Amino acid sequence: MSKRVILVDDSKTILATAQMALEEMINKGAIEFATYLNPEELLNALLDGLETYDLLISDINMAQMSGLDLSEQLKSHEKFKNRPILILTTESSPEMKARGKAIGVTGWMVKPFSDEKLVKAITMVLGL
Repeated sequence: MSKRVILVDDSKTILATAQMALEEMINKGAIEFATYLNPEELLNALLDGLETYDLLISDINMAQMSGLDLSEQLKSHEKFKNRPILILTTESSPEMKARGKAIGVTGWMVKPFSDEKLVKAITMVLGL
């Protein structure tokens, strides 16, 4: 059974790049891949039970809501508190990473990312 991976980023370029990087995993049926430009839209869909994930990958700096705020809100819900979240961002400050760790994010990837690193991170986190 395939795992559901969601990427939320307000950059259409990043969403398209990730989609291409994961094409082989998607085509093999290892993962289902969904993208969101708006973290508030994703949060509402998740909390309303219209969406779910096995792995969430989130940018930090987005207009509507930061990826860390999104992660914090999801981790406060029983349904999502043990689900993995990877942060994919240009931010690499120790303070940001410490906040992510305190929230409970699973890992941190810095943009720009290579296709191989993204595939490897997803494979490791989901045990594929």
